[in-house]
Amino acid sequence: MILKVGITGGIGTGKSTICKIFSILGIPIYNADLEAKKLYNTDETIKQSLIQHFGNQLYTTEGFNKEALRNIVFKDQEKLNLLNSIVHPRIKQHANQWMESQKSPYVLKEAALMIESESYKQVDKLIVVTSPLELRIKRAMCRDGATIQEIQSRIDHQLPADSLLKYAHFVIENDEIHSLISQVMQVHSELLAIVQSCK
Repeated sequence: MILKVGITGGIGTGKSTICKIFSILGIPIYNADLEAKKLYNTDETIKQSLIQHFGNQLYTTEGFNKEALRNIVFKDQEKLNLLNSIVHPRIKQHANQWMESQKSPYVLKEAALMIESESYKQVDKLIVVTSPLELRIKRAMCRDGATIQEIQSRIDHQLPADSLLKYAHFVIENDEIHSLISQVMQVHSELLAIVQSCK
């Protein structure tokens, strides 16, 4: 059995940067958000359910229209819950198949909504990435070209850091003070020790 490790944190905490370091160490990464975007276009069950519930405007000749969906669900919690009920089970299934097919000591699944979607139950250990609010907003604005208000609204729709930390087995602080490489190496060593102890 392969050790399954989740990595999560709010918008702008720098999960992807940390995953790149793990990747350099040879650890396979499953990016749930990127894989979900692919499934919107390739999974017929998801596609037909989205069209049925949200309309044909979600798909153009160029494929899935992310902005159209965001405009529909972002300020409507009921529709957001419906979207999640369509997409999250399929992503969990897809992630599990991927993780089981890997040959490394452990694998990482990166997801922003790991607690909210309850996909943390799918992993053996959970890494939570934290970062000061000002840095998170700055990073997200630079990455997405969004306004402070837009980023703050997205943050408000996510669980606060102290709620995420209740689920954490490991915490990585991405505050531009503590060394990310040192923290990742420490977590990596501890995970390898767990794998070794299970043999």
